Amino acid sequence: MDEKKLKDLRQQIDALDDRILTLLNQRAQVVVAVGKAKDESAGVYYVPSREQAIYERLVAQNAGPFPDEGVRRVFREIISASLSLEQPLKVAFLGPQATYTHVAAMRQFGLSAQLVPLKSIASIFDEVSRGRASYGVVPVENSNEGVVSHTLDMFMSSDLKVIAEILLPVCHDLLNLSGQVEDVRKVVSHPQAIGQCRNWLEENLPDIPLVDAASTATAAQQAAEDASVAAIASEAAASLYGLRVVKHKIEDNPNNFTRFLVIGTEIQAPSGRDKTSIMFSVKDQAGVLYHMLERPRGAARPLPVPEGPRLLSESAVIFARRRLRYVIRNHDAFFHQQVGCCRRRPDRRFAGPGPERGRRGGAGCRYRP
Repeated sequence: MDEKKLKDLRQQIDALDDRILTLLNQRAQVVVAVGKAKDESAGVYYVPSREQAIYERLVAQNAGPFPDEGVRRVFREIISASLSLEQPLKVAFLGPQATYTHVAAMRQFGLSAQLVPLKSIASIFDEVSRGRASYGVVPVENSNEGVVSHTLDMFMSSDLKVIAEILLPVCHDLLNLSGQVEDVRKVVSHPQAIGQCRNWLEENLPDIPLVDAASTATAAQQAAEDASVAAIASEAAASLYGLRVVKHKIEDNPNNFTRFLVIGTEIQAPSGRDKTSIMFSVKDQAGVLYHMLERPRGAARPLPVPEGPRLLSESAVIFARRRLRYVIRNHDAFFHQQVGCCRRRPDRRFAGPGPERGRRGGAGCRYRP
């Protein structure tokens, strides 16, 4: 290419970058004004439905060639940096760093939020309940492994609410220091990750020993310290620990997803495109659990029996996932006859709302007998 033409094109890019920077600072000034207005009205700083509306509007207007996913990623970081101007966000997640929960937290809040790894789901709930973290990110369901029972149990003893959900595809990469499969003498990862890649490992590394680790992030750390070790972990782990990818996406099931919940203390305002989670216990009555699960999609599991006469030994929690208006329209009489309004008794927990992936908003229980 002609050097003069290349120089002219680079000058055009520099001029566009200068304009983008000017517009970003203008946007930041408006964001600061929004933060002051929220202070005066005691408004909520983080509104997932507003973020989702921005993404949807910009992607719909995108004429290319800039990719739609690139638009989302760029504006996620712009919004993350903007939120830090309004109020610094501290977000607790199930650590250590570079786990899939960490990836989910970064996807939801961006890199400008203060992301704090904690050792247990219970400690995340405690951190948010005590106000030491603005929000928490916890796993709740995996398409292969099912529900995360500990998360559901925590909701039954907590008043925290679901603010948003994150649906994350689980993509396992084989990582080591060199990026060469010939250097692999041992494969290390979390037992679930190894199990989810079993077919690929048997076909491509049949004679290589497999070693369990506490987490995929721990496995990546071991690979960074030993050139003979390969880890099954996320691409984020490769970036954090300076590893190279031997093979992308070695998972046996390409449709493996994990759903995470963002938890907080305040219920978001309704938007009209709602997804609500309700957890409740039922009376010891023949057929009651079947009827409650008959239409809404749900996951039921035994609960530890709390003290007091209200809950019996076969009580169950139902994590019903349907738009609340559907539940009330089709089940209000039966639901409230069996368990009463979810806000009246301590053995009911209203966990919603959380905007659906790609959707906005949330709503509360509006049933009035």
